[in-house]
Amino acid sequence: MELKRKNTTASGIISVRRLAGSFGHAFNGLRRVMCREQNMRIHLLVALCTAVAGYCFRISAAEWTAIGLATGGVLAAETFNTSIEALSDTLSPEYSEKIKQVKDLAAGAVLLVALAAAATGLIIFLPKLIALC
Repeated sequence: MELKRKNTTASGIISVRRLAGSFGHAFNGLRRVMCREQNMRIHLLVALCTAVAGYCFRISAAEWTAIGLATGGVLAAETFNTSIEALSDTLSPEYSEKIKQVKDLAAGAVLLVALAAAATGLIIFLPKLIALC
């Protein structure tokens, strides 16, 4: 059984045009979630505040890594949540208890990631704030 190659040119190298198109779709999705979702804008504001605090406190490379991973996790989780909500609304425009459960689970996942990110922020910044006193 021969597998059909997708997104490659005749020579087997990745098509730059298709790759650019894929990135275009990804950026469209990010623009959509940032423009339409209040929670994403809140997460982005918190991320900006965290970045400013990191700069002011001159946090270490390891701390920047932890902050970056935590922030990326929250933003990705919120984007997944938005995708699940949009798909759910498309599949079932009328109220459905099962769809509500799916949406609640997705929102709960965002909450868990956000709490873990907040804990990461506290671990990094609380000692630095206490040292100022």
